[in-house]
Amino acid sequence: MNDVDRIVTPAEAGRLARAVLDAVGSVVVGKRDALELVLAGILAGGHVLLEDLPGLGKTLTARSFAQALGLNFRRLQFTPDLLPADVTGSFLYDQRSGDFTFRAGPLFTNLLLADEINRTPPKTQSALLEAMQEKQVSVEGVTYRLDEPFHVLATANPIEYEGTYPLPEAQLDRFLLRVSFGYPEREEEWEVLRRRMARRREEAEIEPIVDAPTLRAMQAALENVAVEDSVGRYMVELAAATRDHPSVLVGASPRGSLALLLLARARAAFAGRDYVVPEDVKDVAVPALAHRITLRPEMWLRRVDPSFVVGEVLDATPAPASGALPSYAAGGAAR
Repeated sequence: MNDVDRIVTPAEAGRLARAVLDAVGSVVVGKRDALELVLAGILAGGHVLLEDLPGLGKTLTARSFAQALGLNFRRLQFTPDLLPADVTGSFLYDQRSGDFTFRAGPLFTNLLLADEINRTPPKTQSALLEAMQEKQVSVEGVTYRLDEPFHVLATANPIEYEGTYPLPEAQLDRFLLRVSFGYPEREEEWEVLRRRMARRREEAEIEPIVDAPTLRAMQAALENVAVEDSVGRYMVELAAATRDHPSVLVGASPRGSLALLLLARARAAFAGRDYVVPEDVKDVAVPALAHRITLRPEMWLRRVDPSFVVGEVLDATPAPASGALPSYAAGGAAR
């Protein structure tokens, strides 16, 4: 059996995922929870928005995950003068053949770091977001499929809004989750300096833990993580509750409840389980739902954060307690 046909169980996927996290954690200090969320987004087959202040390790995180996962990696710095062709690629005239040939852009990779995505105009943003959704690009009427796995880690700076083009809610919804790192503790920051002095060079290298075919097998293994009906309905209730909250103008779409499903499965695998429990859903609710919520204008004046709204929804929505089998398993019969 070759690597492409390799079958991975949820337990093995969890073991490999923990090894990847340990490897990345040897470089990115003290951010285990945030790193778990980023890897959960990748294992769930989605894209991740890293929104945080400059200098908190967003680029380092993306490069480290690419190395540990054995993926091809490219970094694209988004600027106001960036064109869609600079992202997707374009046709160039070849004097030797007398014809136009396609020159692939940086999108043609496994893991793309879209740095400061909110600094480029909407037309260029849409070129990236189309590729994220369709896993393909169209140039001059010709469609090119992107090789799998394909994941985007996009960064956005929540300050310095001058000269930026914030992503509208419909485009934010394309990201499976949004993650922030925050400032490190003093001991963690000292550990960053200590490790930098110990390796005696700027760049940190990580040996690959898995490769692209193994990552695809790990992603396929999540389909074998069971979700009991009451837990699935709990996800739906959480997403629906954001639409009824008095502070919310537009709540999470059904893509939000789907994000809860995919990310909760990844969290279950991290824990070595082949089934999802309500705690898995709670752990991913804020990063999966907060960026999909549009608050009422008066809430912005009161400095209410969407994360706070999701927290209120979690507190108000009863979590299930059930040991039944999912209805889609065992011939559709619940126990």
